[in-house]
Amino acid sequence: MQDDDLFGPPAAAPAPSSATGPKPLAERLRPKTLGEVVGQDHLLGPAGSLTGMLGRGSLASLILWGPPGVGKTTIARLLAHAAGLQFKQISAVFSGVADLKKVFDEATRLHRAGKATLLFVDEIHRFNRAQQDAFLPVVEAGTITLVGATTENPSFALNGALLSRAQVFVLRRLDDAAMEQLLRRAQAETSTVLPLTEGARASLRAMADGDGRALLNMAEQLFALPPEPRLDETALGQLLSRRAALYDRDREEHYNLISALHKSMRGSDPDAALYWLARMFAGGEDPRYIARRVARFASEDIGLADPQALPQALAAWEAYERLGSPEGEICIAQAVVYLATAPKSNAVYKAIGAANRAAKETGSLMPPKNILNAPTKLMKHLGYGEGYQYDHDSEDGFSGDNYFPEGMGRPDFYRPVERGFEREIRKRLAYWTKLREERQ
Repeated sequence: MQDDDLFGPPAAAPAPSSATGPKPLAERLRPKTLGEVVGQDHLLGPAGSLTGMLGRGSLASLILWGPPGVGKTTIARLLAHAAGLQFKQISAVFSGVADLKKVFDEATRLHRAGKATLLFVDEIHRFNRAQQDAFLPVVEAGTITLVGATTENPSFALNGALLSRAQVFVLRRLDDAAMEQLLRRAQAETSTVLPLTEGARASLRAMADGDGRALLNMAEQLFALPPEPRLDETALGQLLSRRAALYDRDREEHYNLISALHKSMRGSDPDAALYWLARMFAGGEDPRYIARRVARFASEDIGLADPQALPQALAAWEAYERLGSPEGEICIAQAVVYLATAPKSNAVYKAIGAANRAAKETGSLMPPKNILNAPTKLMKHLGYGEGYQYDHDSEDGFSGDNYFPEGMGRPDFYRPVERGFEREIRKRLAYWTKLREERQ
C-alpha cells in the first residue's frame, strides 16, 4: 500500500467478485472528483491554486508535499483526469533507471501521437540526485507533466534543478473537521453508525493523527462490531492502537520539534515547552541531544539575566547521564521549565557575535604594550608592561585603563538588558564607564 495516499492505492486488478469480498472501505470512498477531496481547500477549493491552474488549462509539473494519508496519490490521478492527460504511476521505492527509461519512451511515443502524459512519482525523494536529473529533459520538452509526491521537505530532498522546473504545493494534515467528514461518508457508505460515544468518536479522530486512510481503516474495524453497547474512550483504546506520531530523528521533523521547543522556552511558555519536549521523548529522540540543546539555550537566550540558567541545564544533563531513561527525563523537564520561566537576554550571544566580527576585521593588531608581561630584558626594553596600572591598587578597584589595540577605538559589544540579573550588570557597567571617562 502506498504510504501517502488518502484512500490507499488504486486497484491493480478488476473489482473483486462477491466471492472474494468487497473492496476495503478506504478504496470504496476514494474521491471520484477533485471536489470530493477533503481538507485541501487551499488547493482545490473555488479559489485554490490547483483549481486556478486547471481553469487556465495550464497544468504545470508540480511536487505535492504533505504527511501520509492526505490524498497525494488521489489528487494526482484526478488532476490527470481533469486535464485530459494519460495517467502513469511509478514508485521511487521500486523503480530504477531502466524503469524510468521505459516510462519516458512510452511517454515520448504518446507525445508524438498527440497525447500528453501525467507521470506520478510516489516518494520521489527516494530517487538519488542522478535519477532526479533524468526527469529534466522530458519535463523541459513537455513530454511529461511530472507530479511528484513526498513526505520530506523538498528543499532538502530534491535537487535544485528539479525544483526549478516544478511548483511545490503543500498538502495539509487533515484537521478534525475533515476527519469527521470522512467518518460521516463512511457511515453513509455502510449505512451503519459507529458504535462509539461522542467522546470515543473524538478520540478515534485523534488516534488517526491527521491520516485519513488510517482513520477509515480503523473505522472499518468498528463497523464490524454490534451497534450496542457503544464504546467509550477506554474501550476504544483497548481495541485499537493509536497511529504512531510522525517523527524521524534524521529528518525534518527532528529539526521542527527542537525548533518548537527552543522557541517555546524563548517565549517563556513552560507548558508549550513541556509539550514539545514530550513529543520528542515520545518520538524516540536521544535525551542527550535535547540536553545539549537546552544547555545551548541557557547561554544563547538567557545568559547573565539569570546566572543560574546554565548550571541548571548542565545539572540536568549530568543527572540524566547518571539516571538514564525514563527517570533522568524528569531532570531535563525541570531544566526546561526553569529556563522557560527565567528572565531572557541574548546580550551575551549578540556580544560574542559582534566580537567575532571585529576580530576578523582587525586582523593581527597587538594588545597595548602596557598590559603585556615582560619576562625578558628585551621585552622590558621594548616597553612591555610599562605604565601598567594594577587595578587592585586603584581607587574603587578600577583603573579605567585601555585594553584594546591602539587605534582601534572602544567598541560596545556587550549591552545587558533591563531584565533579571543583567539589570545589576548594566548599573555596574554604567558606573565603570563614568569612572573611565573621569580618569582618562
